Amino acid sequence: MREKEFLPAVRERLGISELNEMQQKMMACASEPRDIILLSPTGSGKTLAFTLPVMKIMKPSTGRVQCVVIAPSRELVVQIAGVMREVAVGLRVVALYGGHNVEDEVNSLKVVPDIIVSTPGRLLDHAVRRNVDLLPVRILVLDEFDKSLELGFDEEMGKLVKRMKNVSRYILTSATSADVLPDFLNLTDPHTIDFRDKNSGLRERMSVHRVDSDGKDKLDTLLSLLNNINTGDAPEKSIIFVNHRESAERVVDFLKRKGVSAVLYHGALDQRDRETALALFNNGSCPILVATDLAARGLDIERVGSVIHYHQPLTPEAYTHRNGRTARVEEEGDVYLLVGPDEEVKDFVNFDDTYSLDSTASGALRSRFMTLYVSAGKREKVSRGDILGFLIKEGGVSADSIGKINVYDHYSLVAVKEGEVAGLLNSIEGKKLKGEKRRISPLK
Repeated sequence: MREKEFLPAVRERLGISELNEMQQKMMACASEPRDIILLSPTGSGKTLAFTLPVMKIMKPSTGRVQCVVIAPSRELVVQIAGVMREVAVGLRVVALYGGHNVEDEVNSLKVVPDIIVSTPGRLLDHAVRRNVDLLPVRILVLDEFDKSLELGFDEEMGKLVKRMKNVSRYILTSATSADVLPDFLNLTDPHTIDFRDKNSGLRERMSVHRVDSDGKDKLDTLLSLLNNINTGDAPEKSIIFVNHRESAERVVDFLKRKGVSAVLYHGALDQRDRETALALFNNGSCPILVATDLAARGLDIERVGSVIHYHQPLTPEAYTHRNGRTARVEEEGDVYLLVGPDEEVKDFVNFDDTYSLDSTASGALRSRFMTLYVSAGKREKVSRGDILGFLIKEGGVSADSIGKINVYDHYSLVAVKEGEVAGLLNSIEGKKLKGEKRRISPLK
């Protein structure tokens, strides 16, 4: 594709007026007939960085799959597909991943996409069932290939690569050194672009605080910390990291009982619950996210003010990735580590200070937004604009009262100012959204 076709979409649809240095470098490399290895830290604009050369290499729609992007997690697949759909003007992008409705995916493949973004297992399953022909693929992107290999996807990825015999351009991304490449890859004189050191200012933008807890069970200390750091009118976005799913459930239950707008996120939740949790966190309805290390990388999470280590991370890598959720893209952030009595602090943790808690502090821990569930989504041809227009016209609310709108395959989630919800629901009762009555109700 020509740059004048997709760069305007970057500006208009993604709101990015100027590409960063890494993205410009990737664009330049697209003109060279070499494979690319991109080493890049979390939060540096990596998804757009590899999307740009893909767009530059892509041809107009051919009726065959031209590009495949493989990512290690469902959330990352959804994030990448979202960016590529905005930029890929005139091209069709399909996302495939576990937990997604298989019938919907099969139907989406009947009109052959130009770009497929998928987890390894799901794409291999569709290929084996002959739902998709991978032989014409010319461009293969392996995003976070280090994580994919770490999770044991190397066998599936190897089988997929064998089915793509016509790949002429590989793009690999990783957050760590690429000294060891997968055995199934045969890269041609790869050009390595290393931007890991560009994140060296992250530590300077981040303040790391020690928070001492009187008891081994740190729940009361955690609640006190949240009261101390949320001194504004509404709680700031915070991620509380724990080491086990059971701990995450116990912490979020405790916080909810105390009136905190908190939501749970871990790997045992089904796909819809994970989607919903991230939507509630990003739209501000539940600005406190209690999570395992699954949330430490590969997620599109915006403007996190603080990271709280309820449990100490088990490895230096986990510590780095957790902390990378805040202080992103030149923003500042705070990191708090709760330390119990007689608990030994890991040697890879360096504190800037010890945070003193005011036991009398009473912070804003409830969100001013509520999320509404809408029983229609992309498959019902309902868009964000349709929902926004309906709520303003029929609900009698202003655009300022509506927050983030997430549209999924068969449902949508809308953040609305809590004080406006009752009147809005009363006004739209019995009204039709895009020609049909839809169930619109507070998300429980």
